[in-house]
Amino acid sequence: MKIIFDGLLVDVEGTACTPTGWLIGRGIFETLRSEKGLPYAFHRHMQRAYISAKTLGLKLPEISLIRAAVDELITAEPQTIGHVRISFDVSGHWVVAHLAYQSLDSSAKVRRHPDAIDNGGESIKSYPYEHRLAILKEAQLLGFDEAIVYNSKGNICEGAVTNLIVNIDGRWITPPIEDGVLPGIMRELVIANCDVKIASFALARIGDITSAILLSSLRIAQSIDSIDGGQLSSSAAMRAQIHAMAQDHWVD
Repeated sequence: MKIIFDGLLVDVEGTACTPTGWLIGRGIFETLRSEKGLPYAFHRHMQRAYISAKTLGLKLPEISLIRAAVDELITAEPQTIGHVRISFDVSGHWVVAHLAYQSLDSSAKVRRHPDAIDNGGESIKSYPYEHRLAILKEAQLLGFDEAIVYNSKGNICEGAVTNLIVNIDGRWITPPIEDGVLPGIMRELVIANCDVKIASFALARIGDITSAILLSSLRIAQSIDSIDGGQLSSSAAMRAQIHAMAQDHWVD
């Protein structure tokens, strides 16, 4: 597999990366969907990456160099639908990987993760990412597609690897960043364009959710079929609205 390592197109073997292009160690990363050779909302993702880098004291390459690397790799490793991951480690290395991605068109069966999780106020997309991936894998082993996590105050936060919007009391809402939520790019766009409000909601009210959707730059919007076996109403109209909006913001 080809990757971009520190600006150069190379084979992943022999680099300081895993076989799927993860840098070893600690750092920040962004994941983007690609279709027809275009990465989704590239500049929005990079804006978040530069903010995260400043917080951690990391120096990132110029955005023009990163974009050129992404375009080169998408050409060298073409995918019908792709998963672009751009990562930057604390020692100054950076990597772009482009993997195949399978669109998730069916609704998701979701469980509640049994333990409260607090992120200490950090809202940075950082790695190692094993803890969140372990929560997702545990849910999948139990027959679910994703897990909802909540904080020690008893407020729902998001999915293990996704943001979350829910319809409760007749309105669409998403939890605030302060509750322990990653400031996702799709979440940001949905708040700005799809009449979704920001409000905390307690885990104790999970039974009052009538519809729900998982958000990410890879999934775009995936309807939730059920939570812990409790069936939800269709969210097809909102999901379609989000997908249409996402197309309008592809080159942001």
